[in-house]
Parts: sequence; C-alpha cells; structure tokens
Amino acid sequence: MPSFMKDELKKKDEQKLDEMQQEIDQAAMTEEAEEEATGPAEHADAGAEEPAAEESAADDAQQQVEKLTAELKEQTDRSLRLQADFENFRRRTSKEKEELAAVVTQGILKDMLPLLDNFERAMAAEAKDGEAFQKGVEMIFTQLGEVLKKNGLEQIETKGQKFDPNFHQAVMRVQNEELEDDDIAQELQKGYMVKGRVIRPSMVQVVAN
Repeated sequence: MPSFMKDELKKKDEQKLDEMQQEIDQAAMTEEAEEEATGPAEHADAGAEEPAAEESAADDAQQQVEKLTAELKEQTDRSLRLQADFENFRRRTSKEKEELAAVVTQGILKDMLPLLDNFERAMAAEAKDGEAFQKGVEMIFTQLGEVLKKNGLEQIETKGQKFDPNFHQAVMRVQNEELEDDDIAQELQKGYMVKGRVIRPSMVQVVAN
C-alpha cells in the first residue's frame, strides 16, 4: 500500500484516541462541577460512593484505550501486509514485462537472420555481375518487408488521401488545380505504424490552392 494510505489510517486511529481522551476529560470536568453545586452536606453523603465511581470510570477508560490501541496495531499490521503485497506485485509485473520484451526481441532478431545471410551472399558475389547483385538486393528488400510486416509494421497510406495530422506531417504546401485543398499532393517520406500506433508519420506535401 502506498505510504499516504498508511499515514491516513494512522491519522484516523490517532483521531479516535484524541476524541476518547476529550470525552474522558469532559466527563471529569462535569463531575467536578456537579460536586461543587451539591454543597458540603451532599458531598459528605456521597463521599462513600465517589471512590467506586472514579474507579469504574478509570476502568472503562483503560479498556477503551486498550481497545483502540489493539485496533491501531491491527490497522498498522494490515497496512504493512498490503504494502508488502503491492511491492511483490510490482516486482513480479516488472519481471514479466522484461521477460516478454526479451522474447519479442529474440523473435524479431531470429526473423532477421535470413536477411543477414542473404546480405553476406550478395557481398560475396562477383563485382562484375551487376545484374545478379541487383536481384539479390531486391530479394533482400522484399524479404525485409515481409519480416517487418509479420512483426506488426504497417505502411501509412497517402495516395488519394486527405491530410490527417494524426498520420501525416506536412512539410510543404503547394498549389494544384487538379486536387482539392488538404489533399496530399506527394509523399516525401513513408510513414509507418505498428499495430495501429504511429511510430513515424508520413512526410507529405499538402494542397493549398
């Protein structure tokens, strides 16, 4: 449990103790006032009953104090247990996130290994065989796109689209009578999303006639 909750519980218990002490003090003051009003004769008649009444009130007050003390200890123990449970939950959650991130990273790197192999083969090809080298690079590019798509990468569409600041970054405004205002005239740099979340907006030219 956060420290502020623990402090709040302690504050409430201390307030209960203060209220009980105030009640005890008020009862004592009331009793003294009644004794002064009764006069010497009545005071003498009640002299035998005063010790028993005071002893009973003291016993009640002591019992109430002990009860509140026990409740405070119980609340404190409960707060400590909740705090310990929260710390264990936080550590367990953090560890699970780290393990999940490691698994995801391992999966992506494993998918990238065939591309690394193809790069090595392309670099080992004869320098004079330009056509074979180009085909190898094209194959690697296609394979890379498939790996990224498999891991959730999506390209943001711009062709025939209206400018949307959530997905596009306008770096230039141009005039184009064939298009309407806020139409995307040209894509300057591709944008990408991962499972619906934009990681890089498309850099575009926007029509402003």
